[in-house]
Amino acid sequence: MKPCDTPANRPDTAPRPSKTTVRSYQVGFGDCFLLSVHYDDNPDIGTRHILIDCGSTAMPKYKPVRSLRDVADNIRSVTGGKLHGVVATHRHKDHIGGFAGAAGDIIMALQPEVVVQPWTEDPTAQVDARAPVPASRKGLHAATLMNMQKVADCALQEVRSRKGAIASGVRDQIEFIGDDNLSNKDAVENLAAMANGNNHYVHYGMTSGLEEVLPGVTIHVLGPPSLEQSDQILSQRSRDADEFWHFQAAAGRSAASQKRLFPKADICSTRQKGRLPIETRWFLPRLDRIRGEQLLQIVRSLDHAMNNTSLILLFEVGRRKFLFAGDAQIENWEYCLKTASDRQSVLRLLEDVDFYKVGHHGSLNATPKTLWNLFRKRNKTDSPERMSTVVSTMGGKHGSDSRGTEVPRRKLTDALKEETDYLTTQTLRGKDAFFHQQEFDAWV
Repeated sequence: MKPCDTPANRPDTAPRPSKTTVRSYQVGFGDCFLLSVHYDDNPDIGTRHILIDCGSTAMPKYKPVRSLRDVADNIRSVTGGKLHGVVATHRHKDHIGGFAGAAGDIIMALQPEVVVQPWTEDPTAQVDARAPVPASRKGLHAATLMNMQKVADCALQEVRSRKGAIASGVRDQIEFIGDDNLSNKDAVENLAAMANGNNHYVHYGMTSGLEEVLPGVTIHVLGPPSLEQSDQILSQRSRDADEFWHFQAAAGRSAASQKRLFPKADICSTRQKGRLPIETRWFLPRLDRIRGEQLLQIVRSLDHAMNNTSLILLFEVGRRKFLFAGDAQIENWEYCLKTASDRQSVLRLLEDVDFYKVGHHGSLNATPKTLWNLFRKRNKTDSPERMSTVVSTMGGKHGSDSRGTEVPRRKLTDALKEETDYLTTQTLRGKDAFFHQQEFDAWV
């Protein structure tokens, strides 16, 4: 983070952005943000539009029921048919699902000039299918993420084949989290092809690539760290490691093949309990419950690991700062907040954030207290400088109230409501209320 990289130290001849517009779309459980930087004094530059994520795993049911195609249509209208950049923070469906299908076709036609993704999405890091061992640790991690998505597929196949055996609440969570972690092949391929090869796969401290289309704006890449910088992003995968890797070893087989490990062994289930001795029947429902909980823990572990590959971007537009954290969780944040050699300059940058896209839909471990305590523009009384926060979410889809893991986390949202200009997309209802728009003067 060199001092000469900041807007205040640029020569007067550099283009000056005049204001920034943030449009937060109502996509249910997902993220979709349009960041528009205006250059009122430079008509040749005009307005530059950056799309940050576009996806959902549960669209709102408010009438009229909307789709990601409706969102893409609106983006096309607002941008005048031209996107300048796309950011895909990580590969979860609720962040990139809209880059496939009809919505993806519309976004592709807007011809973005730059696509930014985390380093884990770099296709050169993928392992050749003929090679049994990756050539590098980077390739190993990328291959692991791909295999994890196959694990999610296996878990979904199993839970859907045993609907009567696994409790409905557990089954619903497995299906919701598991579906979010499935491979989004079409979206991934579209992102790779979108910018005619001008794809940037970045980690902490790198140049984002968006500088090419946002003159006079500084973008700081605060996460994820590379494995060489920190292996903390691997830590979530270590939970229940024996069973996790047991499933991963089997993930390469097609889930559709449904091959059994011991094909001649008898199968017992609660549906066959009438054939068993009466003194053993009480135990089968317990086994089914344990199995359901095991599958839920597995898909949760996959979910956490993928979240820790998420981009964290801080945009400096004039005197304003906009923080987009994707789904980054504590292991991702740890590096820039506590470990990086230049962390003191990063901490100073984060003190004056004006707009914060709350991490991971408001979960309990995506807005570290260290980060929260840095924000100097938090204020319990309304003021022009009070920071704005947005949570894009849908309650009741993730986590548990009884365990204090509900998303959004009530304790966090209470603090956001009390000390910031807070918005949750859950309040956006009605025919014309499927986005919220905020404007920020660049130099006030």
